[in-house]
Amino acid sequence: MKESVDSAQEVVLRDALVPEDRAAIQTILQSTGFFNPAEISIALELIDDGLDRQEDSEYRFMVAEASGHVVGYSCLGPVACTVSSWDLYWIAVSPGTQGSGIGRRLVLASEELARRHGATRMYIDTAGREQYVPTRAFYERCGYGVAATFTDFYAPGDAKVVFLKVL
Repeated sequence: MKESVDSAQEVVLRDALVPEDRAAIQTILQSTGFFNPAEISIALELIDDGLDRQEDSEYRFMVAEASGHVVGYSCLGPVACTVSSWDLYWIAVSPGTQGSGIGRRLVLASEELARRHGATRMYIDTAGREQYVPTRAFYERCGYGVAATFTDFYAPGDAKVVFLKVL
């Protein structure tokens, strides 16, 4: 079922997971066509950690809802062994709501959440293959710049592109 968000629907962002979010986020991750089964499994492990450990988890989440349904999420957390660097590990918006500003709102809310925890830099890793051109353009529109590119990182011909924004 394809969802849509129009100007009449209010999108609510929250910075806490509830158990019902897991299945909705899994559906979003599967429906985007960007994440392979191993990546989805890792994303769900982080969600499970967040649900199980709550404030003791090293991961933080933003969840976007429209009309009571989860339509997107982000997962972020501090980079180990750094003073104030954070990673935006995951961001996904349901295909039917992409292009409506939800992704940008999730990024901005994630940055604010990280700032409240002392972050001064946010990093985002993504793939370099052709499929990810729109993703990389989205990060650039959100004010991120390419900090590093690792050739053939994920696979031959698929670089790892690291984006950075000073918060």
